[in-house]
Amino acid sequence: MSADRQKVASVPSQRSKDQFLELYRQMVLIRRFEERAAEAYTQGKIGGFLHLAIGEEPANVGVMAALRSDDDVFTHYRSHGQALARGMDPKAVMAELFGRATGVSKGRGGSMHLASLEHHFWGGYAIVGGHIPMAVGMAVAHQYTGSDRVVVCIFGDGAVNTGAFHEALNMAGVWRLPIVFVVSNNLYGMGTAINRSSAVTEVYKRAAAYNMPGVRANGNDVLETEATVREAVEKARAGEGPSLVELMTYRFRGHSMADPELYRSKEEVEQWKARDPIAAFRRRLEEEGIATAAEFEAIDRRVAETVDEAVRFANESPEPDPATLFDHVYVNP
Repeated sequence: MSADRQKVASVPSQRSKDQFLELYRQMVLIRRFEERAAEAYTQGKIGGFLHLAIGEEPANVGVMAALRSDDDVFTHYRSHGQALARGMDPKAVMAELFGRATGVSKGRGGSMHLASLEHHFWGGYAIVGGHIPMAVGMAVAHQYTGSDRVVVCIFGDGAVNTGAFHEALNMAGVWRLPIVFVVSNNLYGMGTAINRSSAVTEVYKRAAAYNMPGVRANGNDVLETEATVREAVEKARAGEGPSLVELMTYRFRGHSMADPELYRSKEEVEQWKARDPIAAFRRRLEEEGIATAAEFEAIDRRVAETVDEAVRFANESPEPDPATLFDHVYVNP
């Protein structure tokens, strides 16, 4: 999708002002959190790999806004924004990135393996596409027990040519499972453009092979994202089976902090940055008289304070005690 296709509609009227501002706050929180994480990485405070989703904030926030608190989320390793939008404490998420004992995964997971039982957030997974069958397994459990909970499984366009993707979607289609598959299509699988790796670049069309609805939405529009995912979730909850939702988005940073970005031009990236989806959402709300510049600036200040506190907390938190090395390998009693 080219930057020119990012058209915005009028803001729906059925929401309260506070709801609109909360969507904005969450997107700004994710942006500032990841900017500070990038800074900490360059300072050597975060080890391993760090995969940022700067530019993809509306896709993260919109998906989570469409879910119930007891629905289950499986996602890939570009998951900081999804974890924050799901309601996880920024201090605990930042501490996890720092590898500290106070992190959401007790310092054992780092950037790629965030998880929270409380939030039904079942981790970022480092194996591309490897979590899709696990999400289907959770959906089987819900169907078997008669629960009305829905599973949402998020992955990138780089996962759609893996065997796990096809096998899992086929099973979900055969058994009409309560699951929504969400593809965050940022146009590149690591350093390969989707048109160089996929014979069918419109991923939502693949849903037809598994007898489920497929839809494409503008993942850079938080309201369109939420509405699209909510419709799919409601169908799954009503027993109508799975759906495949493709969210078109774009990451402003490379695949990881180690990415020299030789596969795309600086001009292309700047084109997308010029249409920053957070700034576009703010303009919409201002132009329609929903909120003022002063109100947005107040939110920005509070978010900055929240992120400052998260970094301070992570810096001051202890590293895991080596004596706990074998804890949490399976399940502690």
